[in-house]
Amino acid sequence: MTKVIGVRFRTAGKIYFFDPLDFQVERGGHVIVETARGIEFGTVVSAPKEVEDEKIVQPLKPVLRIANQRDIEQEADNKRKEKEAYKICLEKIRDHGLEMKLIDAEYTFDNNKVLFYFTADGRIDFRELVKDLASVFKTRIELRQVGVRDETKIVGVIGICGRPLCCHTHLSEFIPVSIKMAKEQNLSLNPTKISGVCGRLMCCLKHEEETYEELNRRLPNTGDYVTTADGLKGEVQSVNVLRQRVKVIVDVDDEKEIREYKVEDLRFKRMHGKKENLELSAEELKELEKLEAEEELEAVEERSSEKPVERSYKRDFRQDKTSLWQDKTDRTERTDRNRNRKENYTERAEESERQYQDRKGGRNNRGARRDNSQEGYKEDKTRWDDNRQERRREDHTKRDDNRQERRREDGTRWDNSRNRAHREEGEERRERHQRDSRPRNRQNYRSGKKEGKTNFEGNYSEGKGTP
Repeated sequence: MTKVIGVRFRTAGKIYFFDPLDFQVERGGHVIVETARGIEFGTVVSAPKEVEDEKIVQPLKPVLRIANQRDIEQEADNKRKEKEAYKICLEKIRDHGLEMKLIDAEYTFDNNKVLFYFTADGRIDFRELVKDLASVFKTRIELRQVGVRDETKIVGVIGICGRPLCCHTHLSEFIPVSIKMAKEQNLSLNPTKISGVCGRLMCCLKHEEETYEELNRRLPNTGDYVTTADGLKGEVQSVNVLRQRVKVIVDVDDEKEIREYKVEDLRFKRMHGKKENLELSAEELKELEKLEAEEELEAVEERSSEKPVERSYKRDFRQDKTSLWQDKTDRTERTDRNRNRKENYTERAEESERQYQDRKGGRNNRGARRDNSQEGYKEDKTRWDDNRQERRREDHTKRDDNRQERRREDGTRWDNSRNRAHREEGEERRERHQRDSRPRNRQNYRSGKKEGKTNFEGNYSEGKGTP
């Protein structure tokens, strides 16, 4: 037995067990606990009590602390932020054009993650949506697809009975519902009348199932023949399950009358199963079959998600183990076989080890050879490093020599080309002077000007040139 408390994280949510440690926890209080999603703010729904170890999912996590006023304010602030996150996510879904219906947004207590719940007809590629939301909220984003029953449980509306839905108020886990329950309670098998807001069979059919089964066990079926306390015989026309009364068609003076009797005043023997008045169309029958198949599929999925599937070899092993303990002779024989098998395996292992030692020359020789091989490896590595450094020095020297030789050749080639260009330019300049008959001696020009000579060589006297 282990002392635990029950904690719930949302309205009508599943109850989880935690270790209260030495905290004085009361029912209706708030605590801070650590879950698989991180730090969470929960409400205590059951005071500390002793629970069998088989009902606890290990490891049992402890309560971190009792929630204070600051924690309560932070939880209220998270609720406000969830409404804003819902609006933002709704706009992003509309921008990306995704065919999904957003149900709810939820912040973890430490704001480490934002969860968005949605429904869709099939698989949705929301990778781009997650990237867009992560850029807005700057935290981890998780999108979780839920079914129509989970959607109704989260949203919560008024049912056809005029009261809030059971799944949103007190039903923590979904229960399997079948058409047989509606038949047992003499309800109309019209799918529109026995389906809930979520479109599945109403969960409240399960609530009174045991009571109706107990009451119907005392009553005859419609169409059965019964004998009344006053000695009349007749056929059952109808039954009132809650009042435990039966209407019987009896023969009185060659006339048929309908009389009502208490079930204690009748003697009968059930000859066949309950007569079912299935005056339904083909579409309604098909809809009923579809509803029942969906209920069975959801029940299987819930069981598989909560309890891992047991593998066949584990089940066979338990069966063998049970039969082994039941039959002492078989257990002894199997123990002997296992012991012989172990001895044979040990002998084969020792023989293979001896052969291996003989083939390798003994463990000591192997150690010496290993040391020699390591020493040789070190020498080879040192020699290889020296050779590599020598080759690198030679390569650097050769590269420097080639670089200097190329520089000298390039310098000589550049000087030759430059001198050649100067010579060609000087020759071109002399040819131009000779072609223009320009005077080469400025002193002659000045002396001629002093002497009054105006007719010089060329066309300068005519104003067509500049001296």
